[in-house]
Parts: sequence; structure tokens; C-alpha cells
Amino acid sequence: MPAEATVASTPTDLAPDKAAGTARPWTLALACVAMFMLMLDVTVVNVALQDLRTSLDAGFAGLQWVIDSYTLTLAAFLLTGGSLADRLGRKRVFLAGLVLFTLSSLAAGLAQDVLTLNIARGVQGAGAALLFSVGPALIGHEFRGADRGKAFGLFGAIAGLALALGPLVGGLLTDSLSWRWIFLVNVPIGVLALVAGLLRLRESREPSAHRVDWAGMTAFGLGLALIVLGFLRGEADGWTSAPILAAFAAGLILLAAFVLVEKRLGERAMFDLTLLRNPTFTAVCCATLLSNATSLAAVFLQISYVQNVLGYSPWDTGLRFMPMMITLFVVSAITGGLLAKVSPGLLIGLSIGLIALGMGLMVLVDADSSWTAMLPSMIVTGVGMGLFNPPRAAVTIGVVRPEKAGMASGMGETFQQVGVAVGVAAFGALFHHKAVDAFTATDAGGALGAGAHEVGRSVATGGTSALGDTVAPGRLEAVTEAARTAFVDSLSDVMVLCALFAAVGAAIAFAGIRRRDLHESAQAPDPAN
Repeated sequence: MPAEATVASTPTDLAPDKAAGTARPWTLALACVAMFMLMLDVTVVNVALQDLRTSLDAGFAGLQWVIDSYTLTLAAFLLTGGSLADRLGRKRVFLAGLVLFTLSSLAAGLAQDVLTLNIARGVQGAGAALLFSVGPALIGHEFRGADRGKAFGLFGAIAGLALALGPLVGGLLTDSLSWRWIFLVNVPIGVLALVAGLLRLRESREPSAHRVDWAGMTAFGLGLALIVLGFLRGEADGWTSAPILAAFAAGLILLAAFVLVEKRLGERAMFDLTLLRNPTFTAVCCATLLSNATSLAAVFLQISYVQNVLGYSPWDTGLRFMPMMITLFVVSAITGGLLAKVSPGLLIGLSIGLIALGMGLMVLVDADSSWTAMLPSMIVTGVGMGLFNPPRAAVTIGVVRPEKAGMASGMGETFQQVGVAVGVAAFGALFHHKAVDAFTATDAGGALGAGAHEVGRSVATGGTSALGDTVAPGRLEAVTEAARTAFVDSLSDVMVLCALFAAVGAAIAFAGIRRRDLHESAQAPDPAN
């Protein structure tokens, strides 16, 4: 094994050119492999949810927890991951994340009930947090100027490729083997990446980094978990019930306590509140939160529609989402080259604006539509999502000194995952509520009497696929048509709301992200010179 090089992450304290030249391709490759594994995991899970629901007898909230248990711990530990990386070393923390993610993927693949699966997913999210927070910081340390833009372009393209392949790989594994293999496939990838990282990554850290802020991490994680729990249980327990109101209140109190803890710690905080004084950093974080809250919730609901209403298998669902995912990959691959030429605020604002437009185009889908009616929405949304990540990642760490890249990266990724966790929970709960109400308001639903609400809940969770088990044959045709209409109308309403929230994110990006706020090491040379 070659001797490990440890370098301080400062622009003037660079390793010799030969060592840097050797480390850069390996650093970029390993960061991309980790991102590929993590992003693949996101989309393979989505297309397998309905098979998982049947296998483990999970309800709609259980399916949301499969996503949110992962994103909750991912969001909670991202800040800690960035701080740990700055203090203990980015290589060390990155490799620890690989170990944690790989072992928890194995546990998830072997789970025999939904509770065990969600616990494993929570641990998997903690491992992913370390990888998410450190990967961009590793790239930011090794690359400068225009090379950094190209590196982040490739990084984003790999994420896009994973998203593109995810539905297809997930469908293939689920249909030909089992949903369990969507998790087990991570194991060999993780082992190979771990070996390569041990041999080839250079160590870097921030010598003046402070102790890990465990109090802040605990307050943040528990506060966010309680708010998400409130959204996920609100429909079943009643939105004004004492447990739900208590969950929301306690969550907000804990998040307020988190802010106070971070203010008290000052320089030692894992969430450096002084960064929010930079309007570009604040704008990109807010835009990121809104973009992820809407786009990932929309994809979750769209996949549910294709499988539960249109009746496609996981493999067929993956095929039908390929136009969106291929578009995302192609656009992401060419976006890195634009970073040196186009204002980052313009790129990010345009990307979220296209995401908003794409979600709004779901109004073209009605109860009688085929899957092709979704194509305009898929293509436009794919362009927006592909355009978004490279400039977002570059701007997030570009507004700070290189030695603070770990913290900035962790903060930026936290806003991403908070958006996913809250968005899937909130918009999913809204859809479930609207679908139940829409079905019970129909003539066919009303004719079911006291059983209408329970059938409506079944429709919101599993579409029309399970109605034959709960509805008398003489009523099945009318109930199925009413269920289909209720599902699609509710989906359309929620997608329009998602589009409006995304449009706010686009406006924030256009107005608030400025190239002049970027640190000098992140500035690409003027192409005119």
C-alpha cells in the first residue's frame, strides 16, 4: 500500500503535482462511484415499493417510511458528516460511510418485516450522509477553477446516469429476482469502492476543526423526525388530534433549540449560521430545499400512478420512466461545461423553473390517459433536474474558503435531504387525504356507505389494483372508474401545488445567487481571457 498523504485543505498548501495528478482521477472516480450507488438506491426503491408493500404487508405510510427513514437520518447526519470530515479527515469519514452503507444495505435486503427494513434504511441513511457530505468536498479539494467545474459536471452526470438506470435496474431485479436485490446489489459495489479508497485516496482535513456538535445533531434530527412523523400519521390519527399536534409542536421546539445551540457554539457549531449571511449561500439552500421537496415527491406519486392505476410491472414502469431519466443524464453531462460561461443563478433558476413547468404539465393527464400523456411532463422535468445538480454543488462549496468545504457541503446536502423527507411526507399526506375525499364524494363511493372511507384509503395506497378483493362484483366496474378518476384528479391537484412551490424556488435562485459571492478558488477563468 502506498504511503498515505495527509494534506491541509487550503489553496496554498497543495501536495506535489505528481501526487495530486495521481490522486485526482481516483478521487473523482470514487466520489462518482459512491454517488452512483446512492442515487441508484433512490430510484430502484421507488419502482419496487408496490412489490415491497405486498411482500411485507405495508400501508401507504409504511411505503413513505421506506423513503423517509433513509432521508431523515441522511439529513440529520449530513451536518455531522461534514464536521467529522473536517476534523478527522475526509478519507477516513468517506471510508466509514462506505462500510456503514454497505452493511446496512445487506441488512435491508435480508429484512423480514417493514420495521426491520426501515431501521436498516435509517442506518443506511447515516452511511449515505457521510458519503454525500464528503464526496463533493473531496472533489472541491483536489480541483480548482475550470477543472472543478468539469469535475462537478462529471459528478452530476454520474448521478444522472444512476437515476436513469435506477428504474430499469430496479424493475429488472424486482421482476426477475426479488425486491431484496435492490439493496443487495449495493454490497459488491461498496466492497470494491472500499478497497480502492483504502489504496488510492489522499487524506485531507481542516486542522482548526472543532469537536463534533452532538447536541445540535440530536436536536436537529429529533425535531425533523417528529415533523415528518406528524405528516405521515396525520391522516390516520387526525390532523387536530393531540398526538399529531404534539409531534409538530415538539418538532418545532427542537428545531428552535437547534438554532439556539448553534448560535451559542459560534465557531464550534456544525451548522455555521454565519454562512447564511452570504445571500448566495442562503438562496441556493432555499432553492435546493424547494426543488427537492417538490420534484422527489412528484416522482414518488407518478410512479405510484403508473403502477397502481395503469397497472404496469416494476420493469415496465422503469421502461416508461426512461425518457425522463435519459434526458436527465444527457443534460447533466453537458452542464459542467456551462459553469464557466453562464451565471450560476441563471442555471439554477432556469433548472427549477423547468422542474415547475414539467410538474404543471401533469394536468394533461386524465382518467382515460395512457402513459404517453406523461411524456411532456417527464421530458421537461428531466431537463430541469439534469441542469440543477452540477451548479448547485459547485455554488454550495464555492461560497466558502476551501478549508470549510466539508461543512458547506454538509449544509447544502442537508437542505436537499430535508426537502426530500418533508416533501415526500407532506405532499404524500396531502395526496392521500385528497384521494380518499375525492373517492368518497363520488356516487360509486357513496353507495358503499360506511365502507367508502376504507375503500378510499385502499385506492390512495394501492390504486385500483386491489379493488377486486374488497368490492362486490356488481359494483366493481363503477367503483374502479370512480377510483381511477379520484386518483388522477388528486394527483393533478398535488402536482400543480408542487409546481407552485418549485416556482418560488426558481424565483429565489434568479434573485439571490450571484457569481461575485463565490470564493476565488471556485471562480472559473473568464472565457474571454
